[in-house]
Amino acid sequence: MATPASATEVLAVIPARSGSKEIADKNIRVLAGKPLLAHSIGHALASSSVSRVIVSTDSPVYAEIARSYGAETPFLRPEEFAQDTSTDLEVFLHALTWLSTNQRYVPDICLHLRPTSPVRKPSDIETVIEILRDRPEIDSVRSVSCSPETPFKMWLRSPEGFISPVIHSDIPDAYNLPRQILPTVFLQNACIDAVRTNVITSQKSMTGKNIYGYVMDDSFDIDTEQDLRETEIYVSQNGSNTPEAALPLGSSETGCSTYCFDIDGVIASIEANNEYDRAAPIAENISLINSLYTQGHRILLFTARGSVTGIDWKDLTEKQMNEWGVKYHSLEFGKPAADYYVDDRLLSIDQLKTRVVG
Repeated sequence: MATPASATEVLAVIPARSGSKEIADKNIRVLAGKPLLAHSIGHALASSSVSRVIVSTDSPVYAEIARSYGAETPFLRPEEFAQDTSTDLEVFLHALTWLSTNQRYVPDICLHLRPTSPVRKPSDIETVIEILRDRPEIDSVRSVSCSPETPFKMWLRSPEGFISPVIHSDIPDAYNLPRQILPTVFLQNACIDAVRTNVITSQKSMTGKNIYGYVMDDSFDIDTEQDLRETEIYVSQNGSNTPEAALPLGSSETGCSTYCFDIDGVIASIEANNEYDRAAPIAENISLINSLYTQGHRILLFTARGSVTGIDWKDLTEKQMNEWGVKYHSLEFGKPAADYYVDDRLLSIDQLKTRVVG
């Protein structure tokens, strides 16, 4: 029986380390007006089956950019897992371990979206997730494209100069046969990968044993300046399938908006018996608010602190906002007029991301 979509927790991870030898700062190079990583964030946010979108990066600058486009960056990736030789498995094991340890969060499926593949359809993401969700015998789904070259005509060369076929098959002298009658061969295109979390954590593998190939026609894997130029030409003619709403959080063709944030439950943790002096900052949400502020939007804070007891919490509240680094234009004890209200009962932070970005 197929697992209902609502019962499947899907975590999209977008790896974006800052080091790149071929193209400096490759993951934030601009393509069609947006950093490369923003395209993958937009694709993930536009996919209804994706529960969370996280960018794994070692750079605070990259993290800030990722947050401005609606992704979460709950951690910075340690330098040891941000090297040229670092593997996907190391990156995902670190992310899953951190989320399990610090947030008690364990997804059912991990979606791997590389920033260097900025051209993909959210509908393809949905299909890949659906395949893995509905077929329990499959460990992972990997997107593939027809290979432009056949490995049946590829050779290994010994130090003495002798060559031997790369592929040994039941087809006699396959390397002497016309390409047209040889088996079709597919190349992994690095565009969309989905794998069950327990395959990563238990088998220590990004694929497992039963791998389903999802065939795609168009795919771009940017590794060189030439790749970037070719992709730019393609996107200018065909688009990248990135939703138009995938702009920096809060950006709008009609100008800036007014965002009104409740303090307790959004900026500060909710404490029993209204002990506001014991509240702790919610760093991720504060970062989102500060991004909106930096983009020129009007940020209003409101709170009902003291409305029932009559206790004056103004000085404490202002001190907390200052110490926690919250950027805002005004603080009101009541509910001012605004375009958007974000609190623990009405519009949530996640809904705000969906409304503004997805």
